[in-house]
Amino acid sequence: MKITISNDAVQWFQNEMEVVAGDTIRFFARYGGNSTIHTGYSLGVTKEKPVDIGESVTINDVVYFINETDLWYFKDYDLNVIVNDRNELHFNYDPNK
Repeated sequence: MKITISNDAVQWFQNEMEVVAGDTIRFFARYGGNSTIHTGYSLGVTKEKPVDIGESVTINDVVYFINETDLWYFKDYDLNVIVNDRNELHFNYDPNK
């Protein structure tokens, strides 16, 4: 599994979550909602320190990560984080190759 963050999404994190160099952003599976890959679950985002990183990408000295315990959510998929037309964070799940 791989995480990609678009340039627009990096800017979104800076503007909306006041992310600065040295911060860590966690993507996590949460109960409720309805993603395109898991009914009854959705993806959450929070600014917090990692516990046990399962996958990560570092951009502008900011670590975007998924803890090992949440990797089940992404089994067989890569996570692509973008910004949609309404300036909202959007998650695309692409099958691993």
